[in-house]
Amino acid sequence: MRADRLVSLVLLLRQRGRLSADTLARELEVSTRTVLRDIEALSTAGVPVYAERGRHGGFALLPGFQTELTGLSHDEALALLIAGSRRGAQAFGLGSALASAMLKVADALPESHRDTAADAIQRLLIDPETDLLSRRLVTEEVPDTAVAEVRRAVLAGHKLRIQYAAAGQAPEWRTVDPIGLVTARGQGYLLATRSGADRTYRLSRVLAAEELAEPAERPDRVDLGRAWQERSAQFRTGGDQVTVLVRVDPTRREDVVGTALAVRAEEVDADGRLRLEVTFQDPRHAEWALWRLAASAEALAPQWLRDSLRTRATAIATRYGAPP
Repeated sequence: MRADRLVSLVLLLRQRGRLSADTLARELEVSTRTVLRDIEALSTAGVPVYAERGRHGGFALLPGFQTELTGLSHDEALALLIAGSRRGAQAFGLGSALASAMLKVADALPESHRDTAADAIQRLLIDPETDLLSRRLVTEEVPDTAVAEVRRAVLAGHKLRIQYAAAGQAPEWRTVDPIGLVTARGQGYLLATRSGADRTYRLSRVLAAEELAEPAERPDRVDLGRAWQERSAQFRTGGDQVTVLVRVDPTRREDVVGTALAVRAEEVDADGRLRLEVTFQDPRHAEWALWRLAASAEALAPQWLRDSLRTRATAIATRYGAPP
């Protein structure tokens, strides 16, 4: 761990020039005292780092000092920098490792390419936190210690014990055979089997984990993309699904289709409005999807959904009918 931190410290000084002890401590997520000890260790090892006194002082490397290059081309390093900007590393508990790796990738560039790569990465944004409508992408917090243990078991091919808090249930320990890790829209998932049955666990709900010595029962090779599609299909066809008949303004069609699990039928009424037969995950999902469309959509069936939406609308009208 300390060796990686020393390398990161050297790369920060190479790429950004003179930096104060406080700035280095903040970048490396350590104390100022730790930074001073690391500077002393580097000097002892022969790295030409020196201190500049004064108000704008700090630590710097002697001009011309070079670290070993890896031979990456400009485009190769740029591709890695772009890949590193994605959220998967955070979902799998590799955020700090990613930051360190990106420093090394940037340092691998020839000096003549470093500035152009730095400019290029500023002009490419991958998966921003919000879309054009300012809808925020929710990234769940994942316990670093637990996800590190999960990651080790997945890569080593060992069985795994996890303490898992399923929605609405008390945490429970269970032993699984891990298959792989998937990140989707900022959320991390563990694909596994339990007693031979497929299971998918959200990493943010794994409270604790323990890698076991026993080999996992799983195939040597796996197509994670296909496995994820199959799990997604299982999810969409499970639960308390409901089918709804709805009339909707054509301009809001995508708002219905985008939240539904499936579109079973579609036709155009005489007045130009669309009549859709769609499936939602459960009653709550159906009510939410149509309520947010207000008067742009009308649930025709089932009757319980019409009653529920009318009850909601009546409550809102009552609330806003009287002056505050």
